Amino acid sequence: MPMTCIHNATILAGYAKMESCSVLVEDGKIQDVFSEKRFAQKRFPSDARIFDAGGAFVAPGFIDTHIHGFAGFGTEDMSVDAIVAMSDRLGSYGVTAFCPTIYPMELNDMVRSIEACVGAMGKETGARVMGVHLEGPFVSPARLGVQKPEYVRPVDIEVMERLYAAGRGHITNMTVAPELKGMRELALYCLSRNIVLQAGHTDATYENMMEGMQAGILHSTHFFNAMSRLHHRDPGAVGAILINPELSCEIIADGKHVHPDLIRLLLRDKPQSKVVLVTDALKPTEQARCPLYANREEVILEDGVFHRKSDGVIAGSCLTMMDGVRNLASWGIPVEAAVEMAASNPARIIGLGKRGLLVPGYEADLVVFGKDYSVLASMVAGRFIKNELG
Repeated sequence: MPMTCIHNATILAGYAKMESCSVLVEDGKIQDVFSEKRFAQKRFPSDARIFDAGGAFVAPGFIDTHIHGFAGFGTEDMSVDAIVAMSDRLGSYGVTAFCPTIYPMELNDMVRSIEACVGAMGKETGARVMGVHLEGPFVSPARLGVQKPEYVRPVDIEVMERLYAAGRGHITNMTVAPELKGMRELALYCLSRNIVLQAGHTDATYENMMEGMQAGILHSTHFFNAMSRLHHRDPGAVGAILINPELSCEIIADGKHVHPDLIRLLLRDKPQSKVVLVTDALKPTEQARCPLYANREEVILEDGVFHRKSDGVIAGSCLTMMDGVRNLASWGIPVEAAVEMAASNPARIIGLGKRGLLVPGYEADLVVFGKDYSVLASMVAGRFIKNELG
């Protein structure tokens, strides 16, 4: 693969913004990031590919650690082909890595879904599958959202062992309710296998959350949604996440799941490095044809979110990662901070290796986007999966 240099760019390195810079890619890695002045002085091999970004942003590729489906394909399909199709479509939207997220289902179906996600690894045509996010089944019946109550379970280590075996070591993160009996045993089991535990779909008291932190539950799922509310006598899950800087959290920045002012409040009190942008996108996101289905139920798109057709309950997001970055910037959050939440933080918190930063030695996973937030190019391991740079 020839050397690639993208110059005349505004670099969003994942920790800072740098004007008039270049990024050099070789052998699937970031080789260097340097000024435009140095670009003019450098000599490149005759077969090097040189692209002028025209001042566009170059950032680490986005990493979506909570996504159920995209473009008519989803984890509920229990199909390797569906996950590969998700990979292909996501790559055109600036996503270079993702954790397909599985709803609680009948146990055999959960196993099949996990096996499909793992089976897609190495076959991707776009964004890479980094591992599986299990959103349950050990969550609270009191905070289901649209999860189906018949598939939510008490903590059961034998069930967890079966899910883990299906994942062949590739379960990266798991949403759990810290208040459930037996959670400490489950937490120790998961942490010994490098599974990041997230508090979510939880009715936990503040004390439950503190006990969960002691057991290693230090991340949280779609903050504010499907969790016990802030109360002046019991801060609950929301209060615990706000109060304790050690706890990191996901946010769905569509302006519907969480009011923009609450996201600004969160970022005033929470270290920026502890906030992860996710989509929680459902199977019909960016799907043109109707009817629309998610988690095997018909949904309708209304006011920017999916609702379950049968009762109108919010079923999930139709957000893309680029739209999330755009929204955060429109709410007054610096674009470099939005990129940190979309790339650097998920890579570090979920433990996805040398991704999420544009620094030498890191994976050459990157996205180029215009000031209008249109995706101009995306690259995975030094290979363009979309390129409109000319």
